[in-house]
Amino acid sequence: MPSGRVGVPHYEKYTTTVIGAHSVPRWYEAMDRLVSSGQLGPGDFTDAQLRATQAAILEQEIAGIDVITGGEMHRRTHNRHSPPNAMLNYFWQKIPAFQGETKPKPITPHDPHVFHPAAICRGPILDSIDLGLAEEFKTVSSFARKPVKVTMTGPHLLAAVAYDEYYDDMQRMMADFGKLLRQNFKMLVDAGCKHIQIDEPYFTASTEGDVAAAVGVINQMIEDIPDDVHVGVHICQGNYAVGPDYDGQIGHRYFDTGRYKADLICQIDCDLYLIEHDMTPHYRGLLGDKQLGVGAVDVQAPNIETGQVIADRITAHSWLAPEQIVITSSCGFNHLPRHIALGKLRAMSEAKAILTGSK
Repeated sequence: MPSGRVGVPHYEKYTTTVIGAHSVPRWYEAMDRLVSSGQLGPGDFTDAQLRATQAAILEQEIAGIDVITGGEMHRRTHNRHSPPNAMLNYFWQKIPAFQGETKPKPITPHDPHVFHPAAICRGPILDSIDLGLAEEFKTVSSFARKPVKVTMTGPHLLAAVAYDEYYDDMQRMMADFGKLLRQNFKMLVDAGCKHIQIDEPYFTASTEGDVAAAVGVINQMIEDIPDDVHVGVHICQGNYAVGPDYDGQIGHRYFDTGRYKADLICQIDCDLYLIEHDMTPHYRGLLGDKQLGVGAVDVQAPNIETGQVIADRITAHSWLAPEQIVITSSCGFNHLPRHIALGKLRAMSEAKAILTGSK
């Protein structure tokens, strides 16, 4: 087992937090077209993104969420995942080795016609690049009254979906991504951030060797993070929206082929894993003293669950100690209508009240 960070902090039992992305207004796409046609300037969209960030913060706070994000609103210009993808293209575009055109890349065996506009690596990934995480933290914190978490795509997904024309070795490219993220996490901590989340949704679909290598890279990324900083890793199988406007033919778990590698995941030396609630049994006997963010709010369900339903999904795993439980959603809220997202946030807080006996 890795031995980097020691004495990692625990959240209070049943702490509520989001995975990251908030509901994206449908007018994002229309406004993006207005900018492209010259009817509005890029600065107008930047201002709109800031207003959407403020709304995301406010809605999380009025819903009673304990640890919030800025909703990742500034990372996307469309109402769907791509292009550009808020987890990939937004960050690739900041790295000179990846700037330029993209090429379609199939991403799921569920449907060969579903692809991602993947960037092409044509040079070394330098660790001196500022990915904007510290600035994001400062901006969100200036409006927020609750603790702020910053999310970041992990080195495995950043490397696995890209085209590699420089390293000719995905694990080497991933290692350099890790060095870049390590430096950006240092800047984030120096800015005062106490809550960091790494997102890795592609582990199940990947080889044992690549995931084992990713675990090593992540541990090196976070080994110098102070012990009073919460570090979580979000693991899921993908989050495509279901519906006629999206890629509804494949559902949301478009990376759900292969072995669920909880044994490897639990070698990541963080203090919290955030997962889909029905994946919880995989962690039995492996979790140790770490916490589990149980994604009991289903972002694919178009209805608003009751707090009792969410509480029941959590207590169904009777082996999991209350002190180890964090309440969250199965993934981001980006494709859900805003009133549905807000209702689900409130239901999370209601579930906490039920589980703590304060309701």
